[in-house]
Parts: sequence; structure tokens; C-alpha cells
Amino acid sequence: MQEKSDGSKEVATEDYAGNQFETLARNMMRLFDQGAKVVATLAERSNGDGPYSVSSEVSEAAKSLGEIAQHWISEPGKLAAAQGELFKDHAELWGRSFRRMLGEDVKPVVEPEPGDNRFKDPDWSNSQFFDFWKQSYLITSRWAEDVTRNTQGVDDKTRKKALFYLNQTLAALSPSNFALTNPEVLRATIATNAENLVRGMQHLAEDLGQSKDLLRISQTDLSAFEVGRNLAITPGKVVFQNELIQLIQYMPTTGEVYEKPLLIVPPWINKYYILDLVQEKSFVKWAVDQGFTVFLVSWVNPDTRLAVKTFEDYMQDGILAAIGAINRQFGIRSINALGYCVGGTLLASTLAYMAAKGDDRISSVTFLAAQVDFSEAGDLLVFIDDTQLKALEEMMAEHGYLDGSRMAAVFNMLRPRDLIWPYVVNNYLLGKKPFPFDLLYWNSDSTRLSAANHAFYLREFYHLNRLAKGEMELGGIPLDLSKIKIPIYELATKEDHIAPAESVFIGSKLFGGQVRFVLAGSGHIAGVINPPTKKKYQFWTGDPAGTLQDWIGRATEAPGSWWPDWGKWLADHSGQKVPPRDPSSGPLAPIEDAPGSYVRSKDEA
Repeated sequence: MQEKSDGSKEVATEDYAGNQFETLARNMMRLFDQGAKVVATLAERSNGDGPYSVSSEVSEAAKSLGEIAQHWISEPGKLAAAQGELFKDHAELWGRSFRRMLGEDVKPVVEPEPGDNRFKDPDWSNSQFFDFWKQSYLITSRWAEDVTRNTQGVDDKTRKKALFYLNQTLAALSPSNFALTNPEVLRATIATNAENLVRGMQHLAEDLGQSKDLLRISQTDLSAFEVGRNLAITPGKVVFQNELIQLIQYMPTTGEVYEKPLLIVPPWINKYYILDLVQEKSFVKWAVDQGFTVFLVSWVNPDTRLAVKTFEDYMQDGILAAIGAINRQFGIRSINALGYCVGGTLLASTLAYMAAKGDDRISSVTFLAAQVDFSEAGDLLVFIDDTQLKALEEMMAEHGYLDGSRMAAVFNMLRPRDLIWPYVVNNYLLGKKPFPFDLLYWNSDSTRLSAANHAFYLREFYHLNRLAKGEMELGGIPLDLSKIKIPIYELATKEDHIAPAESVFIGSKLFGGQVRFVLAGSGHIAGVINPPTKKKYQFWTGDPAGTLQDWIGRATEAPGSWWPDWGKWLADHSGQKVPPRDPSSGPLAPIEDAPGSYVRSKDEA
């Protein structure tokens, strides 16, 4: 300390610098200590292989990209020309960077695409060092994508597979993912004397401790949400249950309700409350508030005991059992139904089964981002071939189910720039906790998948596409989608990575009934869960004819949510208004309050 002329004291510069260096040294020791523990934890894990693991995906990537490389090596002239284009762009970047260093105002060689949040920090453009790394990465990644896309002599499946794994690699190699080439991380490291990296290593250790065989990166603050407290809180009763489902009937909120009830069939991959998030986003609450009597299937989180439950069992003990329970509850025969994602695929299969048997208890159906034709099923087809299916079936046979972390890893890989690397940077490099977000809490609340059912779904639908071809049977009954003659509301979402709009559009032409095709803005989740109060996105409507691009050109566009359009359509197919029906007043005695117990079961078996 040094004393000023007025008697006050100031900290000497050398003392301050010494303290900062001491703090940095201490944090580096803590970082190495935490890092050693993380390495030890990783070394102890012996079950991190198998389908969808890092090792298996690296092997698949090497195989796919190796085929592309082999074709280019066999044509050295074309390879030299392609490399020349890359060198030309990098030379241009070097030239412009040098001119900028001399003070000249120059335009960038390449810029990020709109919405690429990796490079939103101002220093990615203001700092010549970071701007160079950004442009070099963008030049190289776009060149690699073009080369792979334009490779001649490979089949379309190989090309798509190679592009998928190339995008995984490029997403991982972005300079935004490394401390020394990310300006925000570098500033935080200097400002905190590497405290951010220490916290980040602690977060990594915590995620490893909470993970099973595959690392699950925290995407949200899990303490901010709880099923039954602020998620899945629309009032209702469980009025029926068996081994596979609990059936929830929701409390009416209007003075009158439509005569025909609505049965919602959500996917069994993850849990039903994607349709009943916080109240302002709840599709279930919105539907109830429109005067619809809503029933919803809550699937069990299967364990080893349910290993042999088949796709047919999910039809018989799931949808058909739910329909029977609703018939008994109200003493009416005809209902409406809605299926989301794989729940919609099961519902379509069930409707074909019912049509073949002359069962007309469902009078209209809504499909939300649901596929029945899997010929254009997108990047998920990368994971579907005989070799991978065999390995997956062998792994599932060991426990009787597929662990939820495996499917979570697959879905994250479909959008690595959005669902993997932002959280690596935020959690592990910046040392921050992820923000509370209800949708990402749901995304982390995964479910197990019973072995027999999941094997059938992947092989018969994705791999062989038998439903669309008319080759599938359930219970010995051939399934023909053209025999489904009831009115259909078919929703696809424009940026869907799971059920691509093209795939849903193709499938919509297989039905025999009148189809109202609707294309919503955004993706598989945000495009579906889009309450009208948010006034986000847009949607297009029209009859499905021609190609999807042709259809978009002539479709009617409307701003905001598709929910009101669907509500009006469903009202036209729901009969007259009748007095509201309380779940406790019917012949089915309530078992427990919504959301029930099945949805609370965690993926911990």
C-alpha cells in the first residue's frame, strides 16, 4: 500500500498485479484438479459404446466421409481444381486482412448466414484476429459442404449420410467452441482470472455425474420446473389406466362443450406434457378453453417388464383401450382424435386397422408433424440400416428397452449448432448455468423405449416403409391408408428436422379422406407449440396436390398461430353444444388427479 498526500492509501500496481497473478495461478490449479477428476470419471466408463455413442458415430462418420474422399482421390484433376478454389478464397482473405491491417476499410470475403448466433458477439467483426478466424472457418466449411454435395459417383443415401456427419464435424470445429478463438470466452477468462473455466469444469463434472453411459449436457435449469407444480397443471383426472397408459380427462372451463370429445395421442418418446407446458403455452388448456372435452393418453415409461410390448400392443392397449374407456365414460360412440409425431403414426396405423374392421368410432383426425411415408424422413434415416438396427436390437435385448439418453443424443445431433455447442460454450467455457426454459426441461425429461415396440417402429416404418407401401399388418389385418375416409387436418412444420415437411406432405396424399394440409412456420416443437397470444411465425393452408414447393406457391398464408384455424375446423366436426361433463361424474371412477403418476416416472431404471 502507498500513502497519498491527503493521507488516503492506494493499492500499488505491482501489488494488484501480484494478486491477480496469484488468483490466476490458484484457479489454474483448481482447473487442473477438476480436469483430472473429469478424466478419471471418463476413464472409468466402460459402457460408452454401442449405437448412438461417440465411438460408434465416429466410426460411421469415418466410413461415410472416407467414401467421399475416395471418389475425389480417384479423380486428381477435379480434386486439384476444388482445392484451387479453396486456396483462392483463403488467399483473398489474407489479402483483405492485410489491407485492413493497413487501415483500409474492406468488405469481408464471407459472412455468417442470418440467424447464425455463434458469431453475434461484436468482436467477431470488430477484432481483426477473431474476424480472420471466423471467415477462415466459414470459407473452409462451405467449401467442404459444396465438395461433398457435388461428389459424383456416389448414391444419394451415401451423400446424405456424409453431409450429416460432415455437418457434425464442422459444428464441432467452429472457432466459437474454443477458448482462445472465442472473444466472449477470452474476455471472461481474463476478467475472472480463469474462474469461468473452473466453474465450467465443475459443470462438466456435474453433468458427467448425472449422466449414464452418454454425456448429457445440461440445457436448462432443472430446478426451475416440476411436473405438477408449474408444468402439466391443467386440471383433470386419471379415469382409466392399464400397463401402458393412463387416460386423463380434463376439467371443462366453459358453460357448454362440444358433444364429441377429443382424444390426444402424444408421442411416447419423451412425455405428453409438451402439449401442457406452462399455462400460457399449454395446447391442452387452450383446447379445453375452446369448449372441447379433452382426453389425453399418458404413456408409461417402460422398464424391463414391458420389453415384449409390441407396436400392436400400443395400438390395442393404448389407443383402442382409450377409445373404449371414453365410450363407456360418456355412453357415446363417435369421437375425434389427434396424434402428434410418432403418436400420429400409431394413430394412422390404428385408423387403417379400424377401417379394415369396419370400426368407425373416430369421425375426424388431426395429425401434428406425423409421418406415414418415410421415404423422405430426413437425417434420422442416417441411423437406419441393417447393421445399425442389428446392433441396436442386440443392445436393447440386454435390458429390454432403449435408454432415453440414446434417443436424446440422436435428436441433439440433428441440430448440433442449436442443441449441443451453445451449451458447451455457455456451461463449460463461460462457466454459466443454463437459463430456465420449460421446453428444454421437457426435452431433458426423456423416456425409455420398449425393445419390441421400438425395433418394430425403426425397421418396419423407417427402414422398410411398409405402411406407405401397403405391406404392413397388425393383428393379421393388412393396413391400407386409402381406406381412411374421415376428414383429416394434417399439420407439417417448415423447418422440421424430425418429421420433414416434404415427408409429411407426401404421406398426406395416401389417405382416402379429405385432407386440410397446413404448413406452420418454425420446427417440430416451436411450430406446433405456438399459442396465439405470442403472435409468432405464420402458417399456410390448402389441399395437398403437386409438390410441396408448388403447394407453397399457391397456398394461402396467414400470420401467427395455426391453433385458431384448427379450432374452427375441429368445431365443425364436433357436433352440437351440450352441458359440460365433469371427470368425476361419469361411470369411470377417478384414479388420481392429473398429471397422474406415469408422467412422473424418471428415466432411471
